[in-house]
Amino acid sequence: MDFTFEAISAEEFERQRSSFEPLTDALRRLIDVGIHTEVDGDTVAEALEHLEAATALLERRQRAGRSTLRHADTGRPVAWANPAVGLRNAIAPPMIIEHEADGTCWSEFTLGPAYEGPPGWVHGGICALVLDHILGEAASEGLSKPKFTGTITLKYLRGTPLGPLRAEAFVERSEGVKTFARGYLLDADGATVEAEGVFIEPAWARDAG
Repeated sequence: MDFTFEAISAEEFERQRSSFEPLTDALRRLIDVGIHTEVDGDTVAEALEHLEAATALLERRQRAGRSTLRHADTGRPVAWANPAVGLRNAIAPPMIIEHEADGTCWSEFTLGPAYEGPPGWVHGGICALVLDHILGEAASEGLSKPKFTGTITLKYLRGTPLGPLRAEAFVERSEGVKTFARGYLLDADGATVEAEGVFIEPAWARDAG
C-alpha cells in the first residue's frame, strides 16, 4: 500500500477550497431541506430536473485516481472525500481539527438532521465515526503517519443531542507499533460518549522504515 500523496500547492489548495466549499455547503443545505420538505409532487419533479442538470454539469470533468492529496507547505493530507473532515464531501459535518502543541486534538462542529438516529439525537454510528476519526488524528500526529484503527471501544454515557458539539482526543501511550488514544464527544453539559482506541502501524510502513 502506498501512503504517498500527490502534492497540491497552497495557492491551488486555496483556489479549490474557495471554489468547492460553497458547493459542498449548498449540498449540505439540500440534504437538510430534502429531509424536511413538504412540497407537492410537481415541485419535487421540478427540483429533480434541476438536480439532474447540475449533476450533468459536474460530470463533465471528473478526477481520476485517489482523492487524497498532500498540502505542499504543511505536508498534511488534504482528504477532500473523507466522511468526517472532507471539504468536498457533503456528508461530512465537516470537522475542522485543531492540533495543540501537546499533541491533543479537538474540533467544534454542528450535527443537524442528516445525522439523526432517534428523534432529536445523533445516530450512534455517527458518534463512532467522529470519535474514530479524531482519535486517529491524535494517534497519527495529524494523519502524517500511517496509523490505522486496530480496535475502538465506545461507551455511550447518554444521548448526544443534535446541534453544536465538541470532540477531543489525546494519546495515552505508545507500545511498539501500537498507539493508545482516548477521546470524548461532548455537548454543553459534558461528555456524551467516551472512546478508547488502539492504532497500529501497518506492516508495510514498518518494512519501509
